[in-house]
Amino acid sequence: MQRIMLAIDLITDTVPPLRITDSGTKALSWMDEFKVRHLPVVKSNQYLGLISESDILDLNTPDKPLDEHKLSLPRPFSTKYQHIYEIIKIMSSLNLSLIPVLDEERYIGNIPLTNLFYQFSKMSAIEDIGSVIVLELNVNDYSISEIGQIVESNDAKILSSYITSHSNSTKLELTIKINKSNISDIEQTFARYDYTIKASYQDDDDDDDFKDRLEFFMNYINI
Repeated sequence: MQRIMLAIDLITDTVPPLRITDSGTKALSWMDEFKVRHLPVVKSNQYLGLISESDILDLNTPDKPLDEHKLSLPRPFSTKYQHIYEIIKIMSSLNLSLIPVLDEERYIGNIPLTNLFYQFSKMSAIEDIGSVIVLELNVNDYSISEIGQIVESNDAKILSSYITSHSNSTKLELTIKINKSNISDIEQTFARYDYTIKASYQDDDDDDDFKDRLEFFMNYINI
């Protein structure tokens, strides 16, 4: 059984926090080195807030220590037992390149966006050989049990799934990853059950090509 992915499982020591005695210039240097746009600021183990690249560029004297500036730092964070979905929601809504993790008020590490993506890709079976089907259906017609039965009736399994809903619409999109490269039989069964297939992507066992595309994307978000 796959372990539930919590913040404490995602923490990395790759990106160090800034001390309040560090300068803005040092912060910019670290941001460039570690390919992030934000860094946590700590005093001992107390989390003071998150400083961004734009915050530092606005400083008149970036060579001075951060504690000599009147900084109003936002304090987004994750607790160590928050689920990966909650972490993604926070980082997406605030457009963060990393998120600090706290144990009560004690800073214990951070989760960079790149690490979050790698872990999510494993949890979502993105790297597994298989194919993807995107179904469009009415909200009231959604039944994961029926969809699962259709897939399993064709000797396949659903590896992962997620829903995309749209405001002011009664329709949603269900994306499912299936552990089968040739899915023509599954598509035909969905059609017989009057499901609308919006898109499908067959792996064709070209795993090396997929890994190349995944690596390219990771390099892109790490720029």
